[in-house]
This record gives sequence, C-alpha cells and structure tokens, in this order.
Amino acid sequence: MKQTKKPFILGLGGTTNPESSTEQALAISLQAAAAAGAETELFGSDRLMALPHYRSDPAGLNQTGKDLVALVRRADGVLLSSPGYHGTVSGLVKNAIDYIEETSADDRTYLDGLPIGLIVTAHGWQAVGSTLAALRSIVHSLRGWPTPLGVGINASGGMFRDGMCNDQGVSTQLEMVAQQVMQRAETR
Repeated sequence: MKQTKKPFILGLGGTTNPESSTEQALAISLQAAAAAGAETELFGSDRLMALPHYRSDPAGLNQTGKDLVALVRRADGVLLSSPGYHGTVSGLVKNAIDYIEETSADDRTYLDGLPIGLIVTAHGWQAVGSTLAALRSIVHSLRGWPTPLGVGINASGGMFRDGMCNDQGVSTQLEMVAQQVMQRAETR
C-alpha cells in the first residue's frame, strides 16, 4: 500500500497579542486543515515579534527568520492572516511576508503554485475589504494562488474567545478556506 505524505500547511500571521481575533481566526482555520489530514504549524505573534526588520542580507537573518524561511520552503499551502490596520496589512505581517524574498533563487520561487488562504480581521468593514485586496495582490506578486474564498471578518463584536468563534457563519468560512487550501495542496 502506497503511503502518502501529509500536506504541510503553514499558518502565518497575527498581531502582537496571541489572543487577538486575527491569531484566533488563523488557529481555527489551521485546526480545520489538521482535521482534514494536514500537518500544520502556526507562526504567530511571539515569532512575528522576534523577526527583525527584513534585510536582503543572509547575515541579517536571526534564527527566527531562518526558521520562517525553512517553513515557507516546506509548505504545501499557507493560511495567511492579517489585521486590517489603517486600511491595509499590518507592518508585523508584512515584515514576515518580506522574508519570502529569501526563496527568490529556489527551484520553487517565492510561493509559486502554492494555495494561499487569506484571513483578515478588522474593527470595521472598510479595512476588511481593502486589506483582503492588498493580501491578494501580495500573493499574486509572489506567484501564489489565493483561494477563491478570502475570509473577511468584522471582529468589532468580540466574536473570538478562548480559541473559539461564537459566530457560526464565520467559523464555517474559516473551515472552508482551510478546505480550499487542502484541496489544492493535495493535488499539487
């Protein structure tokens, strides 16, 4: 019987607070990927804050930066989650995305061909829409495939608590985006 490798799905994103709606939404989506058979890893707040500003100088990479690049290289798919700050991607998340430049000379350049599920949380709909559009643009420029569903969440109502979401519609969307990443990752 042929043994198949589990797809590896990287969850990348969050804020400076590990209990933020952004990181909780990402964790819920990663749990759905794991339930569908993926190996997963969350690269969230603690590690995001340990990344120095990206420099295109390998000597400028600390161990956390090297770990992030290794995870990106290993990934069969990515769930990418950002808060909408002032109508766009947070600096913390954008800095992590900039580390993907380290893969520019790899056989698989950047995110080429990878399914990328997008999740945005904000305290208002305007920032949700513009941030989701910005993430799609970034993923396209990195040669990734944004999933058809991008999850935009107006988190102003406090729907996340203790790793759970009390809005069934949002929970369903977080599961769906993980399923879309998994479907594409398994067919690669």
